[in-house]
Amino acid sequence: MVVYIYDGSFEGLLTSIYDAYYSKEKPEEIIKNEEYVPSLISNPICISNDNIKASKVSKAIQEKISLTSLKYIYYAYLSDAKGNGTLIYHYVKLGFKLGKNLDLHLTENSVLKIHQLVKKVTFEYHRFLGFVRFKKIKNRFLYAPIEPDHNILSLITEHFIQRLSNEYFIIHDLKRNIAAIYNKNQWVIYNLTKEESENLIQCQEEIFYEGLWKDYFEAIAINDRLNPKLQKKMMPKRYWKHLTEIR
Repeated sequence: MVVYIYDGSFEGLLTSIYDAYYSKEKPEEIIKNEEYVPSLISNPICISNDNIKASKVSKAIQEKISLTSLKYIYYAYLSDAKGNGTLIYHYVKLGFKLGKNLDLHLTENSVLKIHQLVKKVTFEYHRFLGFVRFKKIKNRFLYAPIEPDHNILSLITEHFIQRLSNEYFIIHDLKRNIAAIYNKNQWVIYNLTKEESENLIQCQEEIFYEGLWKDYFEAIAINDRLNPKLQKKMMPKRYWKHLTEIR
């Protein structure tokens, strides 16, 4: 069984799809390096990133299938779901056969599963636009820790650049040890070392402003209308850890 192993980047995934398309021996799976478990029946092939190949696959998807399908592929990739690389590969293969009507074929397993992943990522992305809480660090920059189920950091960063264009800020995904860093002009997703991650977490927050936010939250609350069950539904407890007004 041929298994393509890539580095976990989106470009690496697209490069793997390119190599699979032109290879005589098609892969059974396309998985991230961190997910691969050696076995006696697997024949692993490591795929090196190639931006030219990745660009060609991206362009082919837009022209032969649709720009929407390319967006769905990216969102499914961000889901971090186990086996999503293989699922995306089958989705793209089917798309090159069916063309622009690909996403109408929900009876196809790969199409249905891609749509389900897209729905989950989109839902959490919109949710986090209201769940991110920034802290002012040493009057220099804003810092917000998050732990989403899906890798939505790149999606929410673009939103906060529009809202906070005149601020330096860092959004820190603790689960994946990555951070979006914005310097008022441009932004980048940065893979943090363990030491860098710990230093960010240990930064002193401005307790005074955090106290004001808590006071405000308590002041606007109407005790007669408290509905803990509805609150947990709209704001799941797994997100409370980084919500100032809940802590």
